[in-house]
Amino acid sequence: MKRIVSLAMVILVVLALSLSGATAEEDRLTIGIVIQKENGAFLDMRNGILSKLAENGYTEETCEIVYQCAQGDATALSTICNSMDGYDLVFCIATPATQQFVNLESDTPCFFCAVSAPVAAGVLTAMETPDKNATGTSNAIPVEDIFALADVLTPGIERYGLIYSTSETNAVDTVESCIAYLEAQGIDYVTSTVNNSAEVAMATEALIDDGCDAIFVPNDSNVQAGVTALAELCMEYGIPTYCSSATTVESGCMATIAIDDFGIGEKTAEMALEYLNGTPLADIPAVVVGADYVSVNVSMLEALGVELDGDTLQVGDVSYAVSYLGQ
Repeated sequence: MKRIVSLAMVILVVLALSLSGATAEEDRLTIGIVIQKENGAFLDMRNGILSKLAENGYTEETCEIVYQCAQGDATALSTICNSMDGYDLVFCIATPATQQFVNLESDTPCFFCAVSAPVAAGVLTAMETPDKNATGTSNAIPVEDIFALADVLTPGIERYGLIYSTSETNAVDTVESCIAYLEAQGIDYVTSTVNNSAEVAMATEALIDDGCDAIFVPNDSNVQAGVTALAELCMEYGIPTYCSSATTVESGCMATIAIDDFGIGEKTAEMALEYLNGTPLADIPAVVVGADYVSVNVSMLEALGVELDGDTLQVGDVSYAVSYLGQ
């Protein structure tokens, strides 16, 4: 009898331990990170998110972190977002992934990173009052400041070429801001659209043939994927290129006023941590993260004969730190 009781006790202990382990496993958070297409900026944003989460104890040892990239495929992006419906929270990097996930109307909170025009993209109605179970960070492109930078580095530009894809809301919004600024300043411009990265070289040639003195590249993943060809053509013809991201500068464009991509990832994670600490998502306003330094491509500067040295550059009333890339 004693042996039976002892055996029963052992079984109960084993069951208790098993149930405890199962409960602990069930209590593990599942966090998703989704990107439509990888590039240097988006990967820095992802790493910023992971770094800030890790600082606060959210690592692969304490929770399940699932990172997936759609490799630019819209169908794959839809599949990935659907697979993350039901996670504890999801980080969506850039506009396409955010739109795809928000359109699911999921109960899973979405924290978006670097959506340049969240309201125009339809991922919330107002920055101050998130209403679609989504909030996050916006990297609104400072087009006026970038054109002011162009006036400093290559004064006298009479006609800009604007290249973008109409399928990307963020790019359309940025180009519309460019057009509004250029028209207000009485500066001529020509637009050229692409459907994919393979069309970037041809669109660039068309802008050059139209007599553009400079080309502006918005935050557009299709153009970014083909921007090396654009930069090579512009270098050949002596055309300065301004853009919206330090990653695009590293790919060959001449200059921009950029945000800290790792830092915007960290900021997005901080907002998610507020939620995990008990703040309702609707009480966490979306925020615009400002650009804070000038990024220049040394090879393009040299090819165009633009002289620049030193650690800072004065653009209007602001003195920016300068980051030299492509050396």
